[in-house]
Amino acid sequence: MTVQQEVNEPGVARPPARHKNLMDRFIDSIELIAAAFVGIVALNTFVAIFMRKFFAVTIPDYYDIGRLLLGILIFWGIAATSYRGSHITVDLVWANARPRHQRWIDVFATLVLLFVVTVQTITLFDKVQTTYQDNVMTYDLRLPNWPFFAIAWIGDVSAVLLIAIRSYRLTCYPDDIHDAHVKTVE
Repeated sequence: MTVQQEVNEPGVARPPARHKNLMDRFIDSIELIAAAFVGIVALNTFVAIFMRKFFAVTIPDYYDIGRLLLGILIFWGIAATSYRGSHITVDLVWANARPRHQRWIDVFATLVLLFVVTVQTITLFDKVQTTYQDNVMTYDLRLPNWPFFAIAWIGDVSAVLLIAIRSYRLTCYPDDIHDAHVKTVE
């Protein structure tokens, strides 16, 4: 029996599993973190509503923490969708272009996205600093807001890194993008 054959299905050859390189593992970990924040936001909302409905108890700072977690979720969501291209797109021009022009459109769109998200990341870092310096806190528990902003900023930095990886792969290794079933239009 060869390495490529399944143990339970003799005679059925399967392609060898593709080993993920460091960039692919980084991309997968960003997507996993974004998914975890979706779960945390949902859990926060569920627990608050459950406690209020059945026990007439309000969780302190539920609204503030939910608002801050939602901000984190948005920026990590940007990171998760920026490499795969799995967000909503309009590609009428791209669909009617020749393959060579499609690649140029892909590269241009990704570089514009990289510029915009980089500027956004710089701006968000300024927000983290001013929130820290102004000592902004939640209403009930007096928790500082800047750590939430910092976690959101790390998500934005991750988005910049993923878009840079995508730009690199689009320009140098465009077949890797297509082989990974990644949508190529932003």
